[in-house]
Amino acid sequence: MTTDTPDPAWQEAIRELEAEFGELAVRMRQIMAARADRLNPGMLPGAYKVFTTIVKHGPMTPSTIAEALVADKGQVSRTVRELETAGLVARTPDPSDGRSTLISATPEGIERLAAARGADPHALQDRLTKWSVSDIRSLTLLLRAASSGERPDGTGTA
Repeated sequence: MTTDTPDPAWQEAIRELEAEFGELAVRMRQIMAARADRLNPGMLPGAYKVFTTIVKHGPMTPSTIAEALVADKGQVSRTVRELETAGLVARTPDPSDGRSTLISATPEGIERLAAARGADPHALQDRLTKWSVSDIRSLTLLLRAASSGERPDGTGTA
């Protein structure tokens, strides 16, 4: 397919995909908001995303967190302070840069996150209970390719 004369069926498929991404984004925001509140009552979804990013990637500097989330460094710093006050994260000196700190999830934070994730009866995992592992992995591969601009078959850019 050339970009000079897009195929109408391709264009319609893209519109349908965009609509489904919109629906999925709304549902994921609802799930994140509910999990954030269970993790720490009153927690906003943005703070939940900061915390889960720290859990996923391990110890991170506040600057690295901001870069990973494409977020304002000042807002990330305020959020990290809130997470620290809630007992979800701890700071340690960064051994590679004495001027910075590393932010890590506490054992209590990891336990609370597991409980928050496990308590949602409408989570994605529950919606996919009848899917095969192969189908889930295929969807993951396709979404990763769409996010990165790579072809799903791994042969370069789309």
